[in-house]
Amino acid sequence: MFSRRCVWVNGPVIVGAGPSGLAVAAGLKEQGVPFVILERADCIASLWQKRTYDRLKLHLPKQFCQLPNFPFPDHYPEYPSKRQFIEYLESYANHFNINPQFNECVQSAKYDEACRLWRVKTVAASGGGEVEYICQMLVVATGETRSAGKKVLVVGCGNSGMEVSLDLCNHEAKPAMVVRSSVHVLPREVFGKSTFELAMFMLKWLPLWLVDKIMLVLAWMILGDIEKYGLKRPSAGPLVLKNTQGKTPVLDIGALEKIRSREIQIVPGIKKFSCGMVEFDNGENLEIDSVVLATGYCSNVPYWLQETEFFAKNGYPKASFPNGWKGNGGLYAVGFTRRGLSGASADAMKISQDIAKVWKDDLKQKKQKVPTHRRCISTF
Repeated sequence: MFSRRCVWVNGPVIVGAGPSGLAVAAGLKEQGVPFVILERADCIASLWQKRTYDRLKLHLPKQFCQLPNFPFPDHYPEYPSKRQFIEYLESYANHFNINPQFNECVQSAKYDEACRLWRVKTVAASGGGEVEYICQMLVVATGETRSAGKKVLVVGCGNSGMEVSLDLCNHEAKPAMVVRSSVHVLPREVFGKSTFELAMFMLKWLPLWLVDKIMLVLAWMILGDIEKYGLKRPSAGPLVLKNTQGKTPVLDIGALEKIRSREIQIVPGIKKFSCGMVEFDNGENLEIDSVVLATGYCSNVPYWLQETEFFAKNGYPKASFPNGWKGNGGLYAVGFTRRGLSGASADAMKISQDIAKVWKDDLKQKKQKVPTHRRCISTF
């Protein structure tokens, strides 16, 4: 009789079943708080499972990427592979008994001022019926080929673009990588230690700008002058850029050697494409067979979240880290710190603890007195 059904959630709705959403859900499980976790794909961590290349590995040591209260297995290498990380996330979900509502795509989420509740409308990915979830709290947790012998244009020079180009070289393709802007390239390890781990250690004792200077000197000693290969370094240091703009430095695992040997060609920005050909900003042309876009992702929050106080138009919280995890009216955000999995884990713990406190206080008040008003909820 009804095309849409309404579901009351006695706890928060979590949008997204990636690492960030799973981390919040696990924290809530430990606090005994009920929740619903919505995922538009048919699996957890769909970005990792369906949109990443096979050779992908975590760029940071595993201790900086594990989710709360569940370390990586001891037998995992320092830099787990894509498959190992997916298995880790699946084990995480099973360990905490997290069961997302799969194939439910959020169409809109709006705070109802009259009822003081969130209304989250979803539609089944297969084109089925609509569901409206009604809840007091909302957690936003939505937060990249192998062709032997082909001429492939890779658009983007971040970690993904570098690794895809390296893969193409290793499979006898001829990649050209578009480098439109400046980029920091750092060795993944320095003196046998993770570059990131070394930077985090130095930050305990030294100011950020000085650590940046030291990292760039070490990079020059190990990698040499990369600018003569067409890779111009930004004026700001790698850690400053990461903290202020979310731009992650490239941690080299072999692509730079291919660039030196000209097996990976560096090309400028694209002016236009034509049949089997690309023209660059400098007027040069290049024959190509395929194009790989490695330009990264952007937040889709503005498309469905009807809220303008907490989130900016770019889909990120207006408040910078570490204050961008909580808004008004029971709205939370996890995975938007520009600090990767470690930042998401830190926010997830704050959010689950805060939600648990609010939920338990509300439950206690309900037991102590009879409600003086009814909230406008209808369930079908």
